[in-house]
Formats: sequence, C-alpha cells, structure tokens
Amino acid sequence: MTSLLKPAVVDSINGQVIEEFTASLQYVAIAFHFEAETLPELAQFFHAQANEEHQHAMKLLNYISEAGGKTVVPATKPVKNEFETAEEAISLALHQEIKVTEQINHLMDIAIKENDHLTRHFLQWFVNEQLEEVSSMSDLLRVVKRAGEANLLLVEDYLARNGRGGVEDYLARNGRGGGSRSMDIPF
Repeated sequence: MTSLLKPAVVDSINGQVIEEFTASLQYVAIAFHFEAETLPELAQFFHAQANEEHQHAMKLLNYISEAGGKTVVPATKPVKNEFETAEEAISLALHQEIKVTEQINHLMDIAIKENDHLTRHFLQWFVNEQLEEVSSMSDLLRVVKRAGEANLLLVEDYLARNGRGGVEDYLARNGRGGGSRSMDIPF
C-alpha cells in the first residue's frame, strides 16, 4: 500500500506511541501502589487509566498501519514506582497528562505544517480526549487534597459512589463532560 502519510508525520506519531505506552505503565505502577495501600477504588481508577493509555497507543499504531506507514513498537521510558503520598502519585499523573497534551498539540502542529488533513482529523480525537484527561485528573487531585492523606477512605467512598472513573463519571452524569472546573464534592 502506498503511504498516505509523510515520513515526518509517521516518525512523530511513532514517537508518541512511546509516550502512550509509558503513560500506561506509569498508571499501572500507580495502581499497584494504591493496591499495596489497600485503596482498591484508587487502584481500579488507575488500572482503567492504564488500559485507556494502552488503547491510545494502539489507536496511533493502527492509524499508521491503515494509512500505509511503518509502525514502530518501542521500548518505553522508565516509570516511577515509589510514592510517599497519594497526592504525589496523582500529581505525577496530572503532570504526565499535561505533558501528553503538549505532545499531542505538537503532533497537530506537524500535521498542519505538512498540510496533512487526514492526520489533523485523526488527531482531533486526541485533542478532545486530553481535555477530559487533564480535567478529570485535576479534579481527582483536588478531591485528594481536600480529603487529606489521613482521610483517603473518603476518596475511596467518593470513587465507589461515582462508578469506575469517579471524577469522569460524575462529570458525564452532570453534563459537564470533562471541562468542569467546579464539583459538588460531599466532603
């Protein structure tokens, strides 16, 4: 098949695959930290996030393949496995989402520069997804800060009452799909 993608676009997307797989493994590490702390709802939240990041990497690889480019399944970057506090772990996750947002924006810039409308259209999904990711992680961090390290069971309760994603589910149920900056948190 003839490639519909320019080499600069393929190389950049393959580079992003590294970031998505690394993010997935970072979330696995955070999930197991929370499992070790007997915080199953936070663990479940981050296992789900890990799965989502893995799916993002696969979506990127499938796009390259379908468009006739050469995929590269990379080694990942090292991840952090030790955390002193829940706030530290979730802060790391938030900073990672902000970094990925910047990287996705950079990919979009490359697609624009290369006049690659197909890739621009494809990447718009990721642009929208990053709004949700940063928003939900930011909200979760605020919930953890509000509860405090000594009251993480309140965070567990909050996540349990609000379903798999807690923060994301709450926003979706209340018609605020990830862009909310205020939440009615019960504690």
